[in-house]
Amino acid sequence: MPVKGNQFRTNTFREDSSNDSAPFKKTIIKEKGEGFPQFNFSNDRAIKIVGLFLLLLALYFLMAFTSYLFTWEDDQSYVIDANGGWSNLFKTLQELKSNGAIDPNIQNWAGKLGALLSHQFIYEWFGIASFLFVFVFIVLGYRLLFKVQLFSIPKTLAYSFFLLVFTSITLGFVHALIAEYPHYLEGEFGFYTNQLLQAQIGAAGVGFILVFAGLTCLIIAYNIDFKIPERKVKEIIPVNEEPETEDEPILEEEYPSKPVEFPLRNRVANQPLPVPLKTSFEVENTLNKEIEKEEEPEVFAPEKEQEWTEIAHAKPEPKVEEQEAPLELVIEKTEEEVKSESLVEQFGAFDPTLDLSSFQNPTIELLEQYGSNKVSVDTAELEANKNKIVETLNNYNIEIDKIKATIGPTVTLYEIIPAPGVRISKIKNLEDDIALSLAALGIRIIAPMPGKGTIGIEVPNRNPEMVSMRSIIATEKFQNTTMDLPIALGKTISNEVFIADLAKMPHMLVAGATGQGKSVGINTILVSLLYKKHPSQLKFVLVDPKKVELSVFKKIERHYLAKLPGEDEAIITDTKKVINTLNSLCIEMDQRYDLLKDAGVRNLKEYNEKFIKRKLNPNNGHKFLPFIVLVIDEFADLMMTAGKEVETPIARLAQLARAIGIHLVLATQRPSVNIITGTIKANFPARLAFRVTSKIDSRTILDSGGADQLIGKGDMLLSTGSDLIRLQCAFVDTPEVDRVTEFIGSQRGYASAYELPEYVGDDGDGGSIKDFDLSDRDPMFEDAARLIVMHQQGSTSLIQRKLKLGYNRAGRIIDQLEASGIVGKFEGSKAREVLIIDEHALEQFLSDMNKKA
Repeated sequence: MPVKGNQFRTNTFREDSSNDSAPFKKTIIKEKGEGFPQFNFSNDRAIKIVGLFLLLLALYFLMAFTSYLFTWEDDQSYVIDANGGWSNLFKTLQELKSNGAIDPNIQNWAGKLGALLSHQFIYEWFGIASFLFVFVFIVLGYRLLFKVQLFSIPKTLAYSFFLLVFTSITLGFVHALIAEYPHYLEGEFGFYTNQLLQAQIGAAGVGFILVFAGLTCLIIAYNIDFKIPERKVKEIIPVNEEPETEDEPILEEEYPSKPVEFPLRNRVANQPLPVPLKTSFEVENTLNKEIEKEEEPEVFAPEKEQEWTEIAHAKPEPKVEEQEAPLELVIEKTEEEVKSESLVEQFGAFDPTLDLSSFQNPTIELLEQYGSNKVSVDTAELEANKNKIVETLNNYNIEIDKIKATIGPTVTLYEIIPAPGVRISKIKNLEDDIALSLAALGIRIIAPMPGKGTIGIEVPNRNPEMVSMRSIIATEKFQNTTMDLPIALGKTISNEVFIADLAKMPHMLVAGATGQGKSVGINTILVSLLYKKHPSQLKFVLVDPKKVELSVFKKIERHYLAKLPGEDEAIITDTKKVINTLNSLCIEMDQRYDLLKDAGVRNLKEYNEKFIKRKLNPNNGHKFLPFIVLVIDEFADLMMTAGKEVETPIARLAQLARAIGIHLVLATQRPSVNIITGTIKANFPARLAFRVTSKIDSRTILDSGGADQLIGKGDMLLSTGSDLIRLQCAFVDTPEVDRVTEFIGSQRGYASAYELPEYVGDDGDGGSIKDFDLSDRDPMFEDAARLIVMHQQGSTSLIQRKLKLGYNRAGRIIDQLEASGIVGKFEGSKAREVLIIDEHALEQFLSDMNKKA
């Protein structure tokens, strides 16, 4: 498969282990330009070529058939002459002119071949019904070339064949009543078929057959109704009484019979177990009948004779002018709505993607296809596991009524229904015994299964199937999803693609032991979002204490990443910078809530919709707000080094940031209670657990056991609060992620990464009072001084709001005001004391200060 972009692989070998008994096969992927793609009908190129050929063939037939209707008399001598016709098709005009028996001047628009084909199809075969061939070629060609189905292919072929024969015979039937020779309207097929039928059943019989065939086709296609309309009732029915109508019988839906259950109680001691194994891949056909209710005709009661006579002798009333236009309901709109509608009509709706209008999302060819993408488990393995499960349960006097298997990519779920009187706790306590009898890595018993009334036993497959990221991205379910932040996690135990919405979770906690697939899961989440969202709609804040896990995403800094102003790298690895970034996100959260408050909306989606419709003025600080996803790869390291400094802003974001589009993904390989505290767990309802080493860790991350029974290599459990879903994580390798980021990074991006608000900690570089220099004052120093004196309130937040400055700059200005003697010292939560009384004294103070500077 060719690799798009500038990434070309040379001599890459892939081991195919689909057949364990055969030696490994090595597939060589050649460089670009070497060899030629295989050309068979399954190839997409061959299908497009066939579709193009059919469309051009349909156009050629249409031109030839249409021309034949006007030029058939001029070309008649050529197509039916004994020395002409198909035998002279490949002769030149000079050779035709030398032959005096035919006229070489062909009038058909499609040339000699068009004249011969038209005569063959229209005159000798089916008449003008041959135009149906053009329709069929167009439908087939359009489907193959553009992959768009105009009409159903089977129905098109069936109806076209019927109309071809029916039209030809019908026109032949009509023409046979007038003339005794064939004509191009019906063709020789229709004419001589009528002659044959009339010789057997007569003209009336042929007419009956044609009527029967036509009505049968209409019934099959449209289910037409032949119900005779009821005559009006002549009896006078009182106006106040309702006419009695007969209730029509309602057809009952037919359901398939229930599956036969095979009891297991009465069996001989050493006899094979007769438990039927019903797998989920068996298709059960159900019969659904549509109930069509016909509307009953309304019964109108005729007026009484007395009423008619009164109407006849009544004086004519003055006519009311009926041509007056009905009153229209005018809906008053606010001034803002009228203004926004006029802006939309003039400039169109706001499109945030226009800044990078040429941006293209990654293509699917950048990802590898691992495995066959088909779950295949040996029937003998299923039968053997079933017998061992039943035998183990029988050894402990536990009888079951039915057992069913559902095959997944990694594990197979055996659902059993125990016999009446069997305690569920007895089966749950046999987890290790069943694992010993099956010689499995570890089984997981779900007793009972939610909403099913069965007990589930998950048994690992001997040959698990790898789920590739490409197979998930290529599915129609992912391509057509309408989720705000879709993440393709993998496949469920029933081999169905599982896609979740991070915006609805709204935060995710990922945990698992080392080497169990946690980093691959993080890459899967990020790649899923890169394939669906435009850079203007999504930004990432990546925290990587290990410094190597997320470094591959550095190439998309100008497209998708966000960072603090003045920072060199967007991917954060320093613990101190992590604290500043988290606090900066809290400032971003507060600013976004202020914008939502001014706009009168409740969440980010409503705000952006209002901004797109130009109902919010950018001059008032409004702007399009992208989603922000914070990803921390190793949360335990931050908690050990920073502790409360990290936990506090994360808890704030987890509690409040959902509505304004900031979502968190925390990953750790140490799910202990001192790392995943109660405050964090309470705000992370979605938890993704890979294999852990102990049941205590499983309960810490999931509040239940089960994660310690996973088999690793991407096998995981997703808890969304009430449900616990077992998934096989989609696999995306580092070279694939590198190709995706290279494809994005090679395109035109923004001038820099998305800038978060400024934040300065207690020991930040906001400027020291001792180092203050009068000549190095901030340009907004005098405006801030006038603002402070006018309001008699010395606070940093006041400068931020009124002068629209960042926190960092406002802090420097307030320190300079303190150093110059305009405001007093910091007094905790109280506002600083203003040392200058009025604006006149301030102006004199600033004048003296400027002279000193």
